[in-house]
Amino acid sequence: MNQSLSISPTQKETNHASPLIAKSQLIVKQIIVLTIEMLLALPLGWALTKLHFGGISWIFGGIAAGTAVLQGCRVFYNYSPQPNRVARKVGMGLVGLTVGASNANSNLVSLVSGIPIFIFLTLFLLLSGICIGYIYSRLSKTNILTAMLATVPGGVGVMSSIAADYNRNVTLVALVQAIRVTSVVLLIPFIARTSVGGYLNSSTLPVKGVLIDFAASQLGLLAVVLVLTGIIVYLAIKLKIPAGEFFGALVLGATFNSLLDYLPFVSHIHFHPPLLVNIIGQMLLGITIGEYWGEKPNFGKKTVGYALMSVFMTLVAGAIAATLAMQLSSWDWLTCLLVTAPGGSAEMILVSLSLNHNVEVVTTGHLVRLIAINSSLPLWLFLFRHFDGLREAKATK
Repeated sequence: MNQSLSISPTQKETNHASPLIAKSQLIVKQIIVLTIEMLLALPLGWALTKLHFGGISWIFGGIAAGTAVLQGCRVFYNYSPQPNRVARKVGMGLVGLTVGASNANSNLVSLVSGIPIFIFLTLFLLLSGICIGYIYSRLSKTNILTAMLATVPGGVGVMSSIAADYNRNVTLVALVQAIRVTSVVLLIPFIARTSVGGYLNSSTLPVKGVLIDFAASQLGLLAVVLVLTGIIVYLAIKLKIPAGEFFGALVLGATFNSLLDYLPFVSHIHFHPPLLVNIIGQMLLGITIGEYWGEKPNFGKKTVGYALMSVFMTLVAGAIAATLAMQLSSWDWLTCLLVTAPGGSAEMILVSLSLNHNVEVVTTGHLVRLIAINSSLPLWLFLFRHFDGLREAKATK
């Protein structure tokens, strides 16, 4: 049975004002909702750090806040705002900036020999995703393009946007992708937390001086970096570059201090993004994941069951890929697990960063996969649409 659920908001306002006024009102509502989510995510994330949930407690707090606020809007105000994809991109940019700065002094040359392994693992996960998507399509009676967009790791926002562009079932794609990302984000840190002793002793909320450096030079450099990150995010949105905000901000964070050395009027200044940037980025990532749960429509039991089945197969494929990585490389099992985790690339890199565990290896592995997925999107979108056309032509005969 081909799912055809609608994602139209519960509240449909008749607005006779100009499009500019209507757009302004929508932006104001989005800002209000996001502000409430941030204010709720902050104490939740702080509480989770006190409970020693580790370095990505703020993502968990964001997930809970995003879910609660959007559900509250639906229940109490009969209003269903759409997931804020711009907030997701800003969060990706801030996280990319933090990750790039952390990898600035890494010896990336030593990772060149591992590129063939990264490529092999990426191809294995892509082929596994295609097989899982085909099985999911046959069992759920869903068209192939929708099934592939739902099951191939590529990000909730990106895959949902593509589904909307091709008039496919956006809600179904968002459901499966949200289950996958949430499962990975919750499961992998739990495994790391129970397996690495240092994770249990990770620091709680830092003191104020660590959150942000109030030195004039550092505040000035922070302002410059945030403006550049904002430009990167803006260009990624306008040019519709998949994961462009993450790539661009990562490169900015990795090269910013080197660029400072070439300026004649700047000397002996080293900039590192304050922890507050990382916390805000994490909360935004978590909030947008939670929003997909908050706006989730009612699905039948079969639909949810098939979605859970496809996610389980995806997790199994990731575990098999981790086993293969251990055989092909000298990395320990946790590094292999973080490298091959199916999706949630920014989140998995953050886990390795919070553990201080082979950050450069995990970052490179996920970047190779993101590049492969995004660069091959036009090809496999063409193929899947072609297969859908053949199936429809066969059904009409």
